[in-house]
Amino acid sequence: MKKILIVDDEEVIRMLYGEELEEEGYEVITAGSGHGLMEMIERDKPDLVILDIKMAEHDGLDLLQEIRKDFYNIPVILCSAYSSFKGDLKSIAADYYVVKSADLSELKQKIKMALEGQTPPQPSLK
Repeated sequence: MKKILIVDDEEVIRMLYGEELEEEGYEVITAGSGHGLMEMIERDKPDLVILDIKMAEHDGLDLLQEIRKDFYNIPVILCSAYSSFKGDLKSIAADYYVVKSADLSELKQKIKMALEGQTPPQPSLK
């Protein structure tokens, strides 16, 4: 069973994602902030991280950089209520970017793709 770590400061989001993903057959662990995140990843060894960007105590993009430094092979999906962060250079270190929605079909699709090792399409430089 694949293990997914959800990092989001909104409890409702953690609960919603957790329930939905457990129904899909994943083991889910959650964190409400970035405190001790690297230790948690080291200890629990998730197969994938879903990371919020705008959190009260932490910047998800900075946490993404930390994850990439120590755990470069773990797929990370940035999940934000704001599509504007897609253009932030720090966000390109993520495997996928999903805008938060009550419909989790896009998130589930990106999780499946990330766990199967599919690389996201790169933007065209035309």
